Amino acid sequence: MDLDQFSPLGDSGIVVKMGEGIDRKTHEKVIALSCYLEEHPFEGMIEIVPGFTTVAVFYDPIRLFNQGVSFPYEWVHSKLKEIVSQFSNRKVEEARRMEIPVCYGGEFGPDLSEVANHNGLTPDEVIRIHSEAEYLVYMIGFAPGFPYLGGMDKRIITPRRRSPRLTIPEGAVGIGGEQTGIYPIESPGGWQLIGQTPLSLFQSREDPPSLLRAGDIVRFRPITREEYDHLGGADS
Repeated sequence: MDLDQFSPLGDSGIVVKMGEGIDRKTHEKVIALSCYLEEHPFEGMIEIVPGFTTVAVFYDPIRLFNQGVSFPYEWVHSKLKEIVSQFSNRKVEEARRMEIPVCYGGEFGPDLSEVANHNGLTPDEVIRIHSEAEYLVYMIGFAPGFPYLGGMDKRIITPRRRSPRLTIPEGAVGIGGEQTGIYPIESPGGWQLIGQTPLSLFQSREDPPSLLRAGDIVRFRPITREEYDHLGGADS
């Protein structure tokens, strides 16, 4: 990796660029650096935020200054260069595998037919294709606990809705372009909704609050309305 791929983020952050494209190799570098920093935080580090191709590192410049560091950014920049050079051959630990039950179609998936029609498929074919794939959680963002999932089959790629909905329920599973994701909280959104999970993806009082994390492998399991209700779905 080019050790000059560092840039400031405001007055208390620095972004480390780990690659150019959204792919597994770059993702593994992002996760490896994130895990290393979580296990070995340096003086003044506050938080890390993994992205598709970057890791944002936030620090406390006042704390560093009070500890005798005259130029906090330069000090953190130097520290991160040293860390990246040392962990370059570090292996990523085996990914967690998570199964997400989904009730597809009907009231839970009002756009399932739209996705099917757009791709010349039947709704059942969309469900089969969507639930047979393995997805990689590249990052958490947009809303607390929202997973951006890579690995969706190109046969069900569908553009976002022209008019976003003002309210999308918690647990809604949607397709937006080449990605699929799950709305962890009620929020506006423009993705095509094909189903809903009864699982809670974000609980603010839990530690960690997000059910999923970057690096997880996700599979969707189709369930019936009865199973949805039994698992404690929000609308049951």
